[in-house]
Amino acid sequence: MNYQFLKIEKPKVGLVLVKINRPQALNALNVDLLRELENCISEAENDPANRILVLTGEGEKAFVAGADIAAMKEYDQPRAEDFSELGQSVFNKFDQSRLITIAAINGFALGGGMELALSCDLRIGSNKAKLGLPEVSLGLIPGFGGTQRLGRLVGVGRAMEIILSGDMISAEEAYRIGIINRISEPEALMDTVWKLTDSILSRGPIAIQEAKRIIKNGIALSPVEGFRIEKLAFAGLFSGKESKEGLGAFLEKRKPNF
Repeated sequence: MNYQFLKIEKPKVGLVLVKINRPQALNALNVDLLRELENCISEAENDPANRILVLTGEGEKAFVAGADIAAMKEYDQPRAEDFSELGQSVFNKFDQSRLITIAAINGFALGGGMELALSCDLRIGSNKAKLGLPEVSLGLIPGFGGTQRLGRLVGVGRAMEIILSGDMISAEEAYRIGIINRISEPEALMDTVWKLTDSILSRGPIAIQEAKRIIKNGIALSPVEGFRIEKLAFAGLFSGKESKEGLGAFLEKRKPNF
């Protein structure tokens, strides 16, 4: 598919790099861009060679600076509900994808931009990045999953403070409270991302997918049920070739050939 607002690259086998390309609007999300993101994640998943999708913003200022406020100004209640439903649906695809999704936060990640980053499995940030959910300053609340994902990531108290104040936080603060996994100088951002993706790509692909699935699904379960699905997934991996190769390579003191 040809994209108007996305640039798609494949730096290496197994890896898809997606750049959100509306720099003149600080990569703000509108309906068309959301639909392109939806198509993009579906296309990436359909290629069995792909294992990781990295998402970043074009330009030096913004990952995604939020939703398109000029468009939202014209919404009535039904259109706003449709917009929220679309954003939640698209971001859920990143959250539940078989791919490992990584947000490379190169600048402002505000509102829908922070919510998009939260829907990814991992977040790597430039130390110049700024994050926030400022919707209350517009008389609104986060509508693309932010009220639900942030608390699960950093705890209800931290989420309350970030959402109710509407204030931006620095990349350092986001790293300190667990929103960002790794932080780097701006010019080293993608090198930091590639170092992480190289590590993931060197591991068992089925094990990586299963680990993501159990972590994501287990959050909504009781500890007892979570332990049960972990046990079943752990045992199930022993029936495949991947674990035999991994265990054998360890005992033979060589790198596994996954």
